[in-house]
Amino acid sequence: MMMQETRNLTILMAEDNPHDVLATKRAWEQFGFGNHLHIVSDGEECLEYLFHQGKYLESNIFPDPDLILLDLKLPKLDGHQVLQTIRAKDQFRFLPVIILTNSTLERDRNKGYEYGCTAFLKKPVGYANFANLLKSLRTFWSCVEPYAKPLSA
Repeated sequence: MMMQETRNLTILMAEDNPHDVLATKRAWEQFGFGNHLHIVSDGEECLEYLFHQGKYLESNIFPDPDLILLDLKLPKLDGHQVLQTIRAKDQFRFLPVIILTNSTLERDRNKGYEYGCTAFLKKPVGYANFANLLKSLRTFWSCVEPYAKPLSA
């Protein structure tokens, strides 16, 4: 029995490793994800996307993400710096941010949680394992009821 996707998510992935980007795009096609996937390659670009700056001005083309997949070892600003900036803004306080990294360092994991990541996941080895992790994440997040942003006064 196939599970019906109840909503279409916009996912922002901050990843500089071309192999991981390719694996992600391949998994998206393989599993037929209907999600909007936007990939940025460094920490500064991730923040530009979130704050609709630079080439990301048009929010109808670059919608606010429902979920961020964040690598730690990014150029310009690392994942921890990006996460700190995100969590410092009220508008992103409840935005799910999943750190998806090759790091096995306890201090990286602890800093991630201290700075407010939703989850810290180690990238599995091999395409099939990586693709299945993405599929599991998609299934889980398609069932989660998101935080309802209060209407502006």
